[in-house]
Amino acid sequence: MRFGHILRQLRKEAGIGIKKLAPELGVNYSYLSKLETDSIAPSADLVQRVAAYFNYDSDRLLLAAGKVPEEILQILRDNPEDALAFLRKRFGKLHAGQ
Repeated sequence: MRFGHILRQLRKEAGIGIKKLAPELGVNYSYLSKLETDSIAPSADLVQRVAAYFNYDSDRLLLAAGKVPEEILQILRDNPEDALAFLRKRFGKLHAGQ
């Protein structure tokens, strides 16, 4: 699931309008609207603020935003062969060029 979809879902479940939420997150509502439609990508900092605001798992939200949590990047950097082998075994091999 993409970041924008999750953001909209969290906002609606909380019963908060986009114009009310935007200043709570330190952004304007038009920017928030673009995030919800996945027209633009959020910064890692904004992802963390959204996660904290809604008490949502920040790692999952980072991944939904196309960002890899630093802890995971470090594991990949430290153990590239093992990590890739595990991922391919667990989830299947990616197509060539990916």
